[in-house]
Amino acid sequence: MTETVGGSGKKTATRNGAGAKNAKLKVERVHTTEGVHPYDEVTWEHRDVVMTNWRDGSVNFEQRGVEFPDFWSVNATNIVTSKYFRGAVGTPQREHSLRQLIDRVVLTYVKAGVEHGYFGTDADAELFEHELTWMLLHQVFSFNSPVWFNVGTSSPQQVSACFILSVDDTMESILNWYREEGLIFKGGSGAGLNLSRIRSSKELLSSGGTASGPVSFMRGADASAGTIKSGGATRRAAKMVVLDVDHPDVEEFIETKAREEDKVRALRDAGFDMDLGGKDIVSVQYQNANNSIRVSDEFMHAYEDGGQFGLRARMTGEVIEHVDAKSLFRKLAKAAWECADPGIQYDGTINDWHTTPESGRITASNPCSEYMHLDNSSCNLASLNLMKFLSDDGSFNAGLFAKSVELIIIAMDISISFADFPTPSIGETTRDFRQLGIGYANLGALLMATGHAYDSEGGRTLAASITSLMQAVAYRRSAELAGVVGPYAGYARNAEAHQRVIRKHAAANDSIRALHANDAAVRSLATREWQRCQEVGARHGWRNAQASVLAPTGTIGLMMDCDTTGIEPDLALVKFKKLVGGGSMQIVNQTVPRALRALGYQEEQVEAIVEYIGEHGHVVDAPGLKLEHYEVFDCAMGDRSIAPMGHVRMMAAVQPFLSGAISKTVNMPETATVEEVEEIYYQGWKMGLKALAIYRDNCKVGQPLSAGKSAKASSEAKAAEPVIEYRPVRKRLPKKRPSQTVSFTVGGAEGYLHAGSYPDDGLGEIFVKLGKQGSTLAGVMDAFSMSISVGLQYGIPLEFYVSKFQNLRFEPAGMTDDPDVRIATSVLDYLFRRLALDYLPFEKRAQLGIFTADERTAQVASDYNGGDVDLEGLRTSVGSAEQSAPANAPAPAPEKKSKPQDVKVGSSTELLELHLGKAADAPLCMTCGTKMRPAGSCYLCEGCGSTSGCS
Repeated sequence: MTETVGGSGKKTATRNGAGAKNAKLKVERVHTTEGVHPYDEVTWEHRDVVMTNWRDGSVNFEQRGVEFPDFWSVNATNIVTSKYFRGAVGTPQREHSLRQLIDRVVLTYVKAGVEHGYFGTDADAELFEHELTWMLLHQVFSFNSPVWFNVGTSSPQQVSACFILSVDDTMESILNWYREEGLIFKGGSGAGLNLSRIRSSKELLSSGGTASGPVSFMRGADASAGTIKSGGATRRAAKMVVLDVDHPDVEEFIETKAREEDKVRALRDAGFDMDLGGKDIVSVQYQNANNSIRVSDEFMHAYEDGGQFGLRARMTGEVIEHVDAKSLFRKLAKAAWECADPGIQYDGTINDWHTTPESGRITASNPCSEYMHLDNSSCNLASLNLMKFLSDDGSFNAGLFAKSVELIIIAMDISISFADFPTPSIGETTRDFRQLGIGYANLGALLMATGHAYDSEGGRTLAASITSLMQAVAYRRSAELAGVVGPYAGYARNAEAHQRVIRKHAAANDSIRALHANDAAVRSLATREWQRCQEVGARHGWRNAQASVLAPTGTIGLMMDCDTTGIEPDLALVKFKKLVGGGSMQIVNQTVPRALRALGYQEEQVEAIVEYIGEHGHVVDAPGLKLEHYEVFDCAMGDRSIAPMGHVRMMAAVQPFLSGAISKTVNMPETATVEEVEEIYYQGWKMGLKALAIYRDNCKVGQPLSAGKSAKASSEAKAAEPVIEYRPVRKRLPKKRPSQTVSFTVGGAEGYLHAGSYPDDGLGEIFVKLGKQGSTLAGVMDAFSMSISVGLQYGIPLEFYVSKFQNLRFEPAGMTDDPDVRIATSVLDYLFRRLALDYLPFEKRAQLGIFTADERTAQVASDYNGGDVDLEGLRTSVGSAEQSAPANAPAPAPEKKSKPQDVKVGSSTELLELHLGKAADAPLCMTCGTKMRPAGSCYLCEGCGSTSGCS
């Protein structure tokens, strides 16, 4: 613990938020050993980092001889080396050791702390340096990515990952919105804003004309984000657009993305033969933002009562239209069911927990919805690795956790003192309110390791107690900092409101009902910390207007070798692991045997159960495992996946102990109904959440449909890429053979596919014409066609080629003129989907997620009616695949059964696909080609650490 002391060494107090003269922090030793530098306590080794593209084997990054501790995983080493080391690769200026990276950041923090009067003595500053170094070295916590990118370099010292902008009802403000958003995207960060101040399309301008409305201006911002993304970024521009539920254009906003999905669906299913630049479609719009509706308590009460709700003019506030609240809420749920947008934000709850209401309302959030505060502000984040505080006896070390939070809060606050910001207004607001976002990762792993089911009272109680302790210590430390360097500039004006919110947090802590010794110990310390927090805060005020959020912890979660990100449960019980020296293997998550021991199983039983899980990917019928313990091993995906409401209940358990909100998407099965989405959005409000988003499997038009029940039932008997044995004997095509030619357009590039067949035994050759005769592209395609043709004649099955080349990403890509394959990620992706449709039987295509337009239409109709998809019935309803395919389509060849672990995969998501026998809804990484996995509200690449929008 640290305490505030005066120059004479005596404790001093201050009043009215004024810092005591010469008051400084005295730092206590927590993790380190006196007289031993943290670097001298670990064994260092040199490694070669060579990162390749999983799809084509090309080298994305290479740096040899980097230095890391021996306990850091290969994956963490690769990600830190490629993403966070500064300097040109191959030059002496390039960082080559983790020591250099940590020193660059930590020494900058310590220097700023000394300059701004945080430490009492040089010894305190040195001890703080060693403690911070030890925690980063041992993966106890991590700052957010901008800190590692920028601090201690010649670049602007940007430390924040989360930004909120503002826009008013003037053209000057709207154009400035485009500019500021672009600057933030250029720096690799994301921003959010609320468009509700812009007049609706139902209101008049001062000139007498009709206003355009906010949705029209979203087009320009969306195009800007898309342009910056296409200018060389390795991830999409991340942004959040919010609209209040009482805005007259709310229905148009709700249906914006769903209409774009309908546009793609119509082109795909109706079979229009059209120019991509023609009158029917220019482009698919609004795809670069997450959209959210901000609902008020007034609206939610109207929804409950089945009453009318007024939509208000932006300039006068008068009601210009009444709508049925239930009907509007149903439209919101239906749009989210169709395309996962909009999410929902609960304005009443957000502003009821607002510490600075006198300085303005909270109107928006960052792109992932965890940071919510004033307009034109930012928040810097840091996350703790909860598994580092789990003792060998299964108890959570609450005391060590509290002391670690103290040290991290000091560092986070210091960073605001030297940080740079993308705009002057953001810098001014952030320095005045000093918003922090401490959080954690690995909650899912911690709960499983302690024998708690994620969706259980015990699991929620432990999570709530830990979050309450984190918030209490963070705010108590913030109050002590206020006694040293003063409260935040806006505190005096908001003192009463800030104290009220602190009391609300403390009251919520009192409502936790501990169920186990672990919960009780953590909650007991949290209770004491809340008492101290209020006492110190009453004397000094608080240094920070906000203290905590729960972020996705994507890249930094991999840096800390976390099994789970943020508040998420485990993705699956088996995962993909890279090995030192190259190669990879499938392993059972190490939390599984730890959980079995915590539940009382003997070593022989643990070994048998772990072996069973490694073979089957789940615990159902595992030898010796009790039925009542199955729920402990429930995961986000798989045979026993956590119910959607289980995710909502976990969010509700921890939300009262967070300054901000939670980055999390509630995954729903493909068979979920609009009514179920509506119920989740309603329960989110009832349970006191601040924000909520859902994603229904396969709701996006451009994503492959899963194979449904029949594929799942046969997943153990048939891997996604079956190993088929053939003798290396070439079967040549006869001189005269049947063939067909297909013309195609992919992303504006035109070409022809010629396919020749055996008279009675399927595809035997292909020729692809793409590019001008004699060009390099045409030559490469000729050589490629010859290679595929020879492979087919030697007996390599077409489905093998399809599985390898579908979803391959490169330009040209985009819309096609084929109604059955409406969007392609590359020319090869299109060609092999087309070949699969023409030459593979229905069962094989179903496992690959490739369907005709009629088949998809029938499946979507089945999903909408709430029924499970029956592939046999689907095939009957649209006509046999064998009837629609050429008469010479190959008969199913004898297949050799293979285990999932026998098939080469590149990520845990792909490994899970093999166990499930169906495709997962996740994009491929734009950097290395690996299939990504969910992390909060975005996606994370295990291969290289890239994210789809969150730092």
